Parts: sequence; structure tokens; C-alpha cells
Amino acid sequence: MAKRWRVGLVGVGRGSGYGKLFAEEPRCEVVACCDLSPQALARFQKELHLPDSGCFTDYAKFVQSGLDIVFVGTPMPVHADQTVVALEAGCAVLSEVTAASTVEDCKRIVDAVRRTGKPYMLAENCIYWHFVAQWKEWVASGRLGEIVHAECEYLHPIPTLIYDRATGVKKWRFTRAPLHYCTHSLGPILEMTGDRIVRACGLGQGHRVMPEAPIGGIDMQIGLFETAKGMSIKILRTSVLPREPAIHYYVLHGTKGFVESSRVGVGNPGLLYVVGEMKTHQAIEVPMNDPSLPESARAGGHGTAEYSLIHDFLGSLERGETPRLDVKRAMDMTVPGLVAHESAMKGGVWLDVPALA
Repeated sequence: MAKRWRVGLVGVGRGSGYGKLFAEEPRCEVVACCDLSPQALARFQKELHLPDSGCFTDYAKFVQSGLDIVFVGTPMPVHADQTVVALEAGCAVLSEVTAASTVEDCKRIVDAVRRTGKPYMLAENCIYWHFVAQWKEWVASGRLGEIVHAECEYLHPIPTLIYDRATGVKKWRFTRAPLHYCTHSLGPILEMTGDRIVRACGLGQGHRVMPEAPIGGIDMQIGLFETAKGMSIKILRTSVLPREPAIHYYVLHGTKGFVESSRVGVGNPGLLYVVGEMKTHQAIEVPMNDPSLPESARAGGHGTAEYSLIHDFLGSLERGETPRLDVKRAMDMTVPGLVAHESAMKGGVWLDVPALA
């Protein structure tokens, strides 16, 4: 009989979406959850029908409760600590983005994966949007020629999740720079091109909208990157400037054409132009969802992305293979944003991006 994976979720807020998908997966059994909030634990316990013995506020006891997989869905500043502890306890780890909040913490994760030999995967769900596979195929086939430049944006105002002006409460995102939250943007670009970033430059220190938050409330940051293949990438990030609707945006510019998502967000028609195939640009679909998957596959909250991600992760565990977004690719997608923010704080100097794995 095939192995049934015992799954534990830490961080009930984000973990709830993944928890529903793990709970509906026949190869898995959600046996434990962990959160500092008793109220959140009680809600999740009810949703997943867990016994009291499967609910923890103590993370050390949680990872020692006989788990095969730990899903880390907690705030970014604690990702490294919790990932390392889970790996050392013998668990495979699926971690929410980004991998960690500092380059040093990223190094700790890489070291723990090497030392323990346990599987680690970054839960970068945006690379599992359906259109990413199509664009990746076009890049690989040479349809767009050599990719010279790419742009990506994630404009998502969430000021109340950074600082509560009514109560003066600082949320955990108070210390998260806009460029630190980069993997939803850089991830798909690096996935489609198979490239990695070697140098970074960042701009943006202003606090016009939320002066109370010196880092998390930075108005907007721009990251400029150079890749190993000689491509340039530009990223635009804000968590506070007004933008309606909030969007993810991507464009690839090649020597034979370009492909671009909509300025009102993915899921809306985009543009494609290829020299020799068409006289002018054409409207194309930019689908988030895989139409071959059941409606229940959308339970994760971002179309069918989390469903596909979980199936990919479980498949790698069953085959004993390195996960698609292993620790190397996790750091390729995380570290450039950390370095670009450091550059911004130094006035926009170019900095090398270390290869940690």
C-alpha cells in the first residue's frame, strides 16, 4: 500500500488554504496544527476535525508529534527558525514565501537541508498558474527568440496589515520591505527563463503614505537585476500605495517578439507578438487555472495553483526526487529581493547576489 503522509500545519491563517487541500488529498492525513492563537487553533481544529492531542501552541512539541511533512505558513521572520527545527526533527518542509527575511537566515536553511538530507520546497504558488507553463514552453522552443528583458510587478496595498493607526499596533509586516516580498514576481520570470540573478540594484526609501512604518511602509521600491544569461529584469513592488485592482503583472521581451499579461491582472487577456507570425499584436488568454482540474482544486485561494503545487511536492517525495522548487531555486527567488532592498538603503549601488546553494 502506498505511503500516507502525516502532515502538520504551523500558522493557521495561511495554513488553512493548504490544510483543506492536504485534507482532501488521499495520500495525506492532516494530523496536527500549531498556532500561538488559541482561537485560531480552535477554528482550524473544527474545520479539520482534529483531536485536542493534535493541536499545539508549542512548536517544539508539534514537530516531534510523528510528522512526515511540515507546512510552514507563519510570518516570514520566523520561517528560518521553524524550517531548521522541522528539518532537524526529520520532517520534509513545504515553506510559504519568502524562504527567509535575511541572507544569513537563508544560509541557515541551506545548511540545514545539506546537513539533514531532508526535502525542502518553497511554496511559490505563482509559478503554478496555468499560463506560466505556456510561456515557459514558448521560451524553450525559441518562439520569442532570446529573452533580453523581463518586467514584473506586484502592487497590493495592505496598509492595515502593516500598522493599525487606530490602536498603534505594529503588525509583523511592519519590518518587511516591499522588495523582500519578491518571489511572486521574480519566481515566474526565473521559472520561465531557467535563469538566476547575479547582481541587484534597488531604489525606494520614501514614506509619504505611511510614515509610521520605516521599512514596511516604504511607498514603493524598484529592483533592477542582471542574470547569469545577461538578461535584465525590473520589478515594481508596493504594499501601501493606492492601486485598484491590486495586480500581478509580467512581460517577456525577446529578439523575436514579446508576451505580456494584462494591466488589470493575470486571468485577463494579455498580448502576444511574434515576428513573422503576425502583423501586429494579438490578444491571448492568460489563464490562472488549469481547466483539466476539478473545481475542488481551487480551495487553496489562488486558482488551481496550490493544488498543483502540492501534487508536485508529493510526487517528488514519492519518487525520492529533488522538489521542483528545492532549496537552490528557493534561494534564487528569495535572495535577490533581500539584496535589492539592501542596495536601496545604500542609495542604489549595484550589489552581487550570492549563490547560496
